[in-house]
Amino acid sequence: MIVSPRARAVLSTLVLALAAAGCATAPRAPVTLNLVAINDFHGNLEPSKYTYVNAATGKSETLRAGGIEALSGALAAWRQEDKDLLFIGAGDLIGASPALSSMWADEPSIEAMNLMGLQMSSVGNHEFDQGRKELLRQQNGGCDSPRPKKACKLAPDFKGARFTYLAANVLDKATGKPFMPAYRIETVKGVKVGVVGVVLQDTASVAVSSAIAGLDFIGEAEAINRTLPQMRADGAQVIVALVHEGGRTDESPQQPACKGLTGAVVDIVKQLDPAIRLVITGHSHQGYLCQVDGRVVTQADAAGHLLSRIALTVDPASGALADIDVKNVVMDPAKFPADPKVAAYLASVKERSRAALARPLGKLGVATVARKSSEAGESPLGDLIADAIVAATREHGVQIGFMNTGGIRKDLDTGEGMVATFGHAQAVLPFGNTLVVMDLTGAQLRRLLEQQWDRPAASGSTILQISQGLSYQWDEKRPVGSRLVPGSLKFNGVPVDDGKSYRVVANNFLAEGGDNLPEFAKGTNRVDTQLVDLDALSDFIAKHPGAGAPQAGMVSTTRIEKVR
Repeated sequence: MIVSPRARAVLSTLVLALAAAGCATAPRAPVTLNLVAINDFHGNLEPSKYTYVNAATGKSETLRAGGIEALSGALAAWRQEDKDLLFIGAGDLIGASPALSSMWADEPSIEAMNLMGLQMSSVGNHEFDQGRKELLRQQNGGCDSPRPKKACKLAPDFKGARFTYLAANVLDKATGKPFMPAYRIETVKGVKVGVVGVVLQDTASVAVSSAIAGLDFIGEAEAINRTLPQMRADGAQVIVALVHEGGRTDESPQQPACKGLTGAVVDIVKQLDPAIRLVITGHSHQGYLCQVDGRVVTQADAAGHLLSRIALTVDPASGALADIDVKNVVMDPAKFPADPKVAAYLASVKERSRAALARPLGKLGVATVARKSSEAGESPLGDLIADAIVAATREHGVQIGFMNTGGIRKDLDTGEGMVATFGHAQAVLPFGNTLVVMDLTGAQLRRLLEQQWDRPAASGSTILQISQGLSYQWDEKRPVGSRLVPGSLKFNGVPVDDGKSYRVVANNFLAEGGDNLPEFAKGTNRVDTQLVDLDALSDFIAKHPGAGAPQAGMVSTTRIEKVR
């Protein structure tokens, strides 16, 4: 049969039209995007004690979990299932770290995250511990550091993070713009995934003020919502929020769709644009898989004890989320054999660190001096540290010492030998804060102590640890602002005189009004001694054999008492 040129053209056009119509009616199948999230790693390169309620059995279980060997093993196994897996963080990857990381300016933790393929993380408040300059060095590399005795000592050519820190709500006061990237977009299986990161707005209350000079911290939800138009313009189809602020629940960290979440992050989530259906959180060191206002809100405890596995079922054309499946997986080293490269790196860091960490300081009177507080708010370890900083500053006339509970990161746990090493002490006080001496009147001491119950934005316990000689009683039934029991505030058994001046010592974080305790910032005749709190504790242990024994048990306190 002979077909005319015109007929062939018509037939060709028809075939093309039918083909185009066929394409339009054959949508691509949904795709699964796999994310793994970590938060509040805090430089815990090795496993640490973790106790949790197993959702399957309802029973409490305790094990040593986390560490970069287990984390790397889990990630390697999951990448065998999905090579396109996204590994992301929700802040506090560094800071408040054990000695194995902090003695090297946390460079080992940055490098560990590089080796494990972390792609992005929100900043956390602890990323600001050493100041803006040091955070930018951790991101970009180099050796110009405010910690010259630690930076670039493990390796001479620190290259910085290969992942991206995100800080949508941290603005440079000079420009009004985020001083680090607000978001990052990754194309995964043909879908553009936008990730925006923020830190708690109240970072100023938990950071040394000098470390965040020149920076503004705006509302978390406000920053995320105003970033969305630009993310959409850049093609983001699915949007995930990393929020370094958290909540609490009594439910198991493995309980899906938990309903009992409380805390600051709940209000933040409720203010977010409806397009955001997944919020990965941090800061509160809790594990949870919750539902808030129709959104999935997760957190993976802290120290690498858990990783959150998140599967997003997505329409690749529209980016619409059909389903979000989440699990918190315990990082049991026995179940996740280490990635060989990560295991070799950890071994090299441990070998370089061995001698310094093992240096003995002295023998304690007990195997463990605990940081757990009594009902009144006093802890054995808090007592010991407060006494140590007073002893270190006696030549400045110091009479009274204060320590914030949030600065005490671990128990002073030596094991059966009871010999405390530098590594033990450094795990307790990892920040390297300096000791500041000042004068406070008796009236100021009263106001300072009353502020303990009037600072809702402060993190953790509100009770300051105090040195031997200072004592008081408090009554929670009394109104805020007058909870000290009249006549109970005493120094060396004598009622504190409102008009008398007392010489006081605290770390530089407290001295600048940290933890929402502004009375410290009003102290007069101030001297930053440049003595480091860790050195004060180490020296005290060396000079006082049997230290810790009087405070070994949770017995009736002689410094702080709560009226029943």
